[in-house]
Amino acid sequence: MNSPDDDDGDWDLVIRPNSSVFTLQLGEVWRYRDLLYLFTRRDIVAFYKQTILGPLWFFIQPIFTTLVYVLVFGRIAGLSTDGLPQILFYLCGITFWNYFSECFNKTATVFKDNAQLFGKVYFPRLIAPLSIVASNLIRFAIQFSLFLGFCFWYWWQGKIHPNAAVLWFPIIVATMATMGLGFGMLFSAMTTKYRDMVFLLSFGVQLLMYATPVIYPASEIPASVAKYLAWNPLTPLFEATRYGFLGAGNYSVSGLAYSIAFAVVMFIVSTAVFNRVERTFMDTV
Repeated sequence: MNSPDDDDGDWDLVIRPNSSVFTLQLGEVWRYRDLLYLFTRRDIVAFYKQTILGPLWFFIQPIFTTLVYVLVFGRIAGLSTDGLPQILFYLCGITFWNYFSECFNKTATVFKDNAQLFGKVYFPRLIAPLSIVASNLIRFAIQFSLFLGFCFWYWWQGKIHPNAAVLWFPIIVATMATMGLGFGMLFSAMTTKYRDMVFLLSFGVQLLMYATPVIYPASEIPASVAKYLAWNPLTPLFEATRYGFLGAGNYSVSGLAYSIAFAVVMFIVSTAVFNRVERTFMDTV
């Protein structure tokens, strides 16, 4: 009897399980790049389909959130913004936090949300989380343009002083995407079997925001707490962003190096777990 390998030449496509849990199958992802585009387009269109204001919601959400933060944290709570305009300070944090949290939240439930599709047709499963990161990158680009508009206005008034640290911007965004993708893939592997993780995720991400200098500057963190929050890999990213674009923040190259290293290690570990669960998740989802 011939082995399956002997019959490969009779088929246009041979599908085999990954030989290693660390395999990313980038070649397969490239072959299915059209599907990646369709998934990304679907996520963008579904966001504002059957709405009156359509894509304007990409601008409305961060603006209204910023105004609420200014009222609650700036006016009522009186939190410091390191001397920066409150609107610009909170808009900066919201814009970047939304990108990370959306990548994390939606990737974390990718198996559960796409179970019916995964069970009917073959395609590299990595396509689904990658499409989430790509679609959220488009939303981030739109909201980031709004942030740049405010930056230009306040810079023209002399209230902020951008500097060369803005050159870190592509690396910061890539690190946030990698970190969000890594955390999301890790949680997606666990939510297929342990549905409790979905409930943990719903408020865990919110708690993570308060442990990250999104609505407050790192300079206001008490020394007794700062040594613990320093382990948060998101902290250097937000501080470097504010330092580069707004001219205030605790910027350090070593902090950025720590965040990048953490994101890479997290992505490697989550890829191994994701690939391992991918083989049998249809039995438990």
